[in-house]
This record gives sequence, structure tokens and C-alpha cells, in this order.
Amino acid sequence: MRIAIGQLWQESNTLNPLPTTCADFEAFGIFQGADLIERFAETNELGGFIQSLQAWPERKEIVGLMRFAAWPGGPVDTTTFNMLMDRMIDTLQSAGKVDAVLLALHGSMVAECEPDVEGYLLQRVRELVGPAIPVVGTLDLHANITQRMVDNAECLVLYHTAPHVDVMSTGRRGAKALRKILIEGRKPVTSFRKLPMVVPAERANTQDPDSFSYGIRKLLESWERNHFVLSAGLATVQPWLDIPDLGSSTLVVCSDQAPASWGEHACAELATNVWDHRRDYLPTLVDISTAVRAAFDAARPADECSELAGSPLTVISDSADATTSGSTGDSTAVLSELIKYEWPRPALVTLVGPETVAEAEAHGSGAEWTATLGATRNPRVFKPITLPVRVQNIFDAKFILSGHLAEKLPIDMGRAVVLMYKNVHIIVTSRSGPHFAPQLFQSAGLDPFTASVLIAKSPCGFRAAYADHAKQIFVVRAPGCAPSDFWTLPFTGIPRPLWPWDEMA
Repeated sequence: MRIAIGQLWQESNTLNPLPTTCADFEAFGIFQGADLIERFAETNELGGFIQSLQAWPERKEIVGLMRFAAWPGGPVDTTTFNMLMDRMIDTLQSAGKVDAVLLALHGSMVAECEPDVEGYLLQRVRELVGPAIPVVGTLDLHANITQRMVDNAECLVLYHTAPHVDVMSTGRRGAKALRKILIEGRKPVTSFRKLPMVVPAERANTQDPDSFSYGIRKLLESWERNHFVLSAGLATVQPWLDIPDLGSSTLVVCSDQAPASWGEHACAELATNVWDHRRDYLPTLVDISTAVRAAFDAARPADECSELAGSPLTVISDSADATTSGSTGDSTAVLSELIKYEWPRPALVTLVGPETVAEAEAHGSGAEWTATLGATRNPRVFKPITLPVRVQNIFDAKFILSGHLAEKLPIDMGRAVVLMYKNVHIIVTSRSGPHFAPQLFQSAGLDPFTASVLIAKSPCGFRAAYADHAKQIFVVRAPGCAPSDFWTLPFTGIPRPLWPWDEMA
């Protein structure tokens, strides 16, 4: 028995003016065949696939296809799209006869020439392997599921959590669903509902017992404990996609052992429940000046003799420039407010700026100069800021990411620097990445948990790391490619009516 596995993963943001290129996938690592299996046996969806398949008692061969991944960003350019599709399909064709295909996908990948990349790939795979070979795919909770995806896969399996802390276990669930189809002979039936709605990510926190999303996660988990349910999921979709088939969706995959119409009823019930609670997803946004002032007030000692060590951490989500949402990461909107205060402990903020990194390296560690920061990648939206800074540290932003989005995943954000203005520490990286992760700050020699304030370029995922440490958390209203009030932007390609662009009963 031969089972092919592969990965194509990137979350696109059509508001980002910078295309995602071959270089972005190469920077994140392209792996094939045995190298894929060896490198990713203990991380993310591929690790879930590999460990589960290795535990099957039947004789089998795991066939590594391609692993293509890039950090969230702009749409994939046409040349890169063609390369990705051709190499994935060519590798599958060269593998010879396989008995099943397991693919780790995102679900919201868009190319300049194709708004439904995953649907296109699944269709190409189906055309190659034929109708009798099971194809199972895993998807991010923010997938934009299309009918083409559903039609060309026996089963789609979604993350259940936001922050995404179930990435590897989703791989295991995908392998479990495949086993029921391939080994146990279950016949899958997919129920799928597309909803005319898109919701912000900021309040979709499935870890908070008081949230609507927490209840949905528990419901989905309980459904999947039924022996006849292969998969159940809610895809709240990546909002910043100006494409024709945008919308949230519900999906339930049952076997032929399910009671009659169980999957259809469950899928419809879930869709109605989510629609009725759509306003629960709308976040409360705070002005940048208000959030920064509150952080400063919390960080100040109560009197001149107070110890600073016990002062509380404030986390400010600059979600509009969230690199995890595909924004460019070069906004200085919050930084411009941070520099107005004398912080008792470090204020931590990040930027993507390869030009700034190169300039700092040329000056050298300890050097002081007047730097122009930010707005190098998206100058139409952001404004640069000029500051006298000192080069505190020059380092390689390499670390192992665990928590939101990853489990033991190697990250390389290239050369990076820490620039200091008073007690504001500005971490500038050459490449985009998890500009919220504790491991990023720690690789820079900084302790994120003892800071006065930390700016997280993430709408929700940062909570996995900081919710138990932060005294207060704010989500600010700011410019960027990933604003939570996305319906205020001039989208032209989306289907209408679509909530919240259109008020609907």
C-alpha cells in the first residue's frame, strides 16, 4: 500500500501589493521525497500524517511528494503558481501507482491567475489519480472552501482552533479519516454550506470559554467523536480576499454508516447557528493613543520606590498590519505613539525591513545614526518615521516556532537587528514571519514577558502565547492590509450581497 503525502500552504491577502514569489517559498524551504518525510516527521500537518501512517499495522510505503510553504502575503505570481502546480503534479505522476493521497493545504491561497489555488490543485490531482483513489486534504480554519475543493476530495479536515494550536493534530485527524475510507471501506458523503458572510478574526478565540467560538469548537469535537463522522468544521475564511467566491462555510463529512440525513442536518444547524451569531465576531477597536497611554499607566510604578519587576505586561494587537494575515509588516503607526513615552521597562515592536537591516549591519553593533523606519513595502498605506537609534543587536532570526500555527516548526526570518530609541526596542527582520512569537523576541535576546508593552502583529493567534501573561490586551484601529473593519474598504470582486458589507436579515 502506497500513500502519497504533500503540502501546499500559503494564506494570501489580495490587499498586499507585493506578490508572493518563488523566492518566498524557497526561503521557507522546499522539500521533496524522503527529505520531506525526514524533515517534517515531528511538525505540523505533515508530522501528523507521517506519525499516524507509521502507526498503521498494515504494510505501507509513505511517498513524499513536495512541500511548498510560504509565509502569508500577497497573491502568488503566475510564474510561481505554474511552478508549484507543475512540480506537485509531476512528482505525483513520477511516483507511480499510489493507493491514496494526503495533502496539507491552507484553503485561502490565491494566485494572480487563479482565485482558488487549492481547488485547482485538487482537481489536477483527481484528474491524474482517477475517481477510485481517495484524496484527503487538511485546511486552515480560515480556508475559503469552494465547491471545486469539495468535489475533488473524499474528505476535507479543518483546524478546530484559533489560535491555531491543533495544526499537528489536524494532520492526525486527516490520516484517521483516510484510514476509515481506505482500510475500513467507509463511503464518505460531504455536506457543505456556503454562507454569505465574512467575519473578523479578532474575536474568533476558541480558547476562551466565554466566547461563542469556544462553544463551536466543543460542538465540532463532539460530532467527530461519532464513529460515522469523518470530519466536521467551520471555516470563517480569510477576510482580505477580493475574489468572486468569498464566504464562510460549514462542512460535515459522514460515512455511509451515519443515520439518514445526519450530515445535512448537522451542517445546516451549524450554518444557522453561526449566521445568527455573526455579530458576536465584531471586535471592539481602541484608538492607538488610548491603548498606548493605558499601557504606560499600567507600566509605571505606583511610587518612586516601587519595584518594576512585577509591573504588568500590556499586549497591543496591531492586527491591521498582522504578518500572520498577510500584511506587509512595515507599519509605524503604533511605534509613532510608543516613542512619546519614557518606558520603565522595554517597549517591544517589530518591523519588516530588509533595507533597514542592511543599513544597520553596515553601521555595526553599537553604532548610532538617524534611521528612517517603516513604509518600505507598502508606502501607499504607511508613513515612515525618522529616529535617532542605536544598534543594540545584530542576529539571525532563526528559531523553532511552537504554539499558534506551529509545533516545532523551524523559522528563518533572515538577518535581523534590534534598534533602540530610549527604551523602545525595535526588532527589524529581513523577511516576514510570526511578528508576535515569543521565540522571535527571545532570539533577539529580549524577554517578551517582562516588557512594559509588546506590539503583536497578529489578530488572535498571539493570545496563545500571551493571554496568561498580559494584564491587559487591546486591539487597535490602525492602517494596514488586514484591518478588522475590512468592509470599509473598496472591495470590487466579492459576491454581493455579503455581510457585513451588506446588512442582511
